[in-house]
Amino acid sequence: VQLVESGGGLVQAGGSLRLSCAASTTSIFRISAMGWYRQAPGKQRELVATITSGGTTTYGDSVEGRFTISRDNAKNTVYLQMDSLKAEDTAVYHCNLHLPSSLFVRGGDYWGQGTQVTVSS
Repeated sequence: VQLVESGGGLVQAGGSLRLSCAASTTSIFRISAMGWYRQAPGKQRELVATITSGGTTTYGDSVEGRFTISRDNAKNTVYLQMDSLKAEDTAVYHCNLHLPSSLFVRGGDYWGQGTQVTVSS
């Protein structure tokens, strides 16, 4: 499974960005949970948001109310709408696909290469 992120860049504090992550396979994407994680220099990777195959979402405490995760199964794509950006949101954002294990499928996690988001204060 290949994951390709796009949409990162430089934005002023208070601004918005939308990240996209496109998966290479339709069948796997539709049964997988998707997520966004981020890692700032010198810090551990942290959860930003996740969305299940059924559309249930969760958010990290630091982005709750400002970021929105969504998915379009017809396009094999997950989005992260980021509003009211802060300098502390600066990080490399990685897309994750979590394929659950089942009787017929060996599950696993797949990662995109990451996209840089820089918020200037």
